[in-house]
Amino acid sequence: MSESAVQPLGADELLALKRIALDGGLAGPTKESCAGLAERLEASTQTASRRLQRLEAGGYIDRDIVTDGQWIAVTDVGERALRREYADYRRLFASDAALTLTGSVTSGMGEGKHYISLSGYQQQFETRLGYTPFPGTLNIELDEPSVRSRAELSAQQSIPIDSWEDDDRTFGAATCYPARVVAGDQQFEPAHVIVPDRTHHDEEKLELIAPVKLRDELGLDDGAPIDVRLTNKNAVTEEPTE
Repeated sequence: MSESAVQPLGADELLALKRIALDGGLAGPTKESCAGLAERLEASTQTASRRLQRLEAGGYIDRDIVTDGQWIAVTDVGERALRREYADYRRLFASDAALTLTGSVTSGMGEGKHYISLSGYQQQFETRLGYTPFPGTLNIELDEPSVRSRAELSAQQSIPIDSWEDDDRTFGAATCYPARVVAGDQQFEPAHVIVPDRTHHDEEKLELIAPVKLRDELGLDDGAPIDVRLTNKNAVTEEPTE
């Protein structure tokens, strides 16, 4: 995915990023001084400076250093990190932490049909999802608010699909998220958002699998508006015993 090259965010840097966002850095550049930030973080000025350097190096903030301080803005990467943290706390304290992502149907590259049909994946889908997926994925282009909210996906209930090998190569792992697909007055369930560990898609795209061809089932053409409602159902079943 597009964030695969981003440096991991440590707890101390996350705290500094949250402080910058609370000071207004999500809306645009906010004036900060290392001394002022250090005081709010209850750390030394040198420590605050190092945290800012790591945040900038990781792509979480943009900085413009001036003579009397610095202007700092939280980047899209930084906002996604904060949204993931927010989603975790929602799962802890909110009674309804379900996520809805909205977008429109788009054509994919045709790779889904090949990979979904491979036996190493098929066996896991049948056991863990409870169905054999239609050989192909429904591709969704997310709207701008949902691109920002997509970071919360990782905090939703999920089902792991393990990597596996055949004689020629290793096939990567993926994560499936139970979902209900809603298009106008029609809806379909069960379906799953599938996120491969290795993917060509960016944060603006979403792939869905289901036991039926969703385009035909819901009468969808390219450009059709669609909602993907994460259901937080724990669909993992026990592995069969021999």
